[in-house]
Amino acid sequence: MVGKNKVQQEKAFEGKVAMVTGAAGGIGRATALAFGRAGACVVVADMSVDGGHATAAMIVEAGGKALFVQTNVTRANEVEALIDKTVSYYGKLDCAFNNAGIEEEYLHLADTDEAMFDRIMNVNVKGAWLCMKYQLRQMVKQGNGAIVNTASVAGLVGAPTQAIYAASKHAVVGMTKTAAAEYGRSGIRINSVCPGVINTPMLARALEREPSRQKSLRNLYPIGRFGEANEIANAALWLCSEQASFVTGHQLTVDGGLTAI
Repeated sequence: MVGKNKVQQEKAFEGKVAMVTGAAGGIGRATALAFGRAGACVVVADMSVDGGHATAAMIVEAGGKALFVQTNVTRANEVEALIDKTVSYYGKLDCAFNNAGIEEEYLHLADTDEAMFDRIMNVNVKGAWLCMKYQLRQMVKQGNGAIVNTASVAGLVGAPTQAIYAASKHAVVGMTKTAAAEYGRSGIRINSVCPGVINTPMLARALEREPSRQKSLRNLYPIGRFGEANEIANAALWLCSEQASFVTGHQLTVDGGLTAI
């Protein structure tokens, strides 16, 4: 019985089509691979051609199905083309994980500039909005679907030296809640996942700039460590699964207890 349940869990997305943005590495890649292992046909979207093709190749090598589509999520025509290509290739879109985002501040608010504000808001907020806009149009036609947006613990509380990033992730949380309320009766569930600090290339780059922050950051976590990309992937897949069929408008915090104190 245990073996049978494990197989069912592993193939929970058999026959489903799942889209992951920002899938060339980090949390996006981990989630795309997890969808592939669970039986989904995966649409890998990212600006990075090499990284995107590599993620798709990993899924195929593991016995799954994947399609890479180079996409800049800040451009409406590219996002619309991404959805159109998904539907023309696989026939539908069941699940979407809107994960593309940037994080580049580590400055007090008065020291940030307009260009930085525009870059962060353009990717993190406009990108999530455009993805949902076109995904929802397709899912409304189908009468079903599940969307998960990557927010952050910085979308729930303040984040000193990351004011713009925090503002962008608060915006993602707000859009998620609003869209969930608007589209629930259309058979579409919309949630967000709110990671704490996760071991990804993005974190590595940040710690290269300020290596002294590693110990102080880790000490903030009651669990005593940073998270791993696969732990966020597990949360995203659960939110997209039938096991979460009564969950919508929710912010699933995966942060090792950071926001508990």
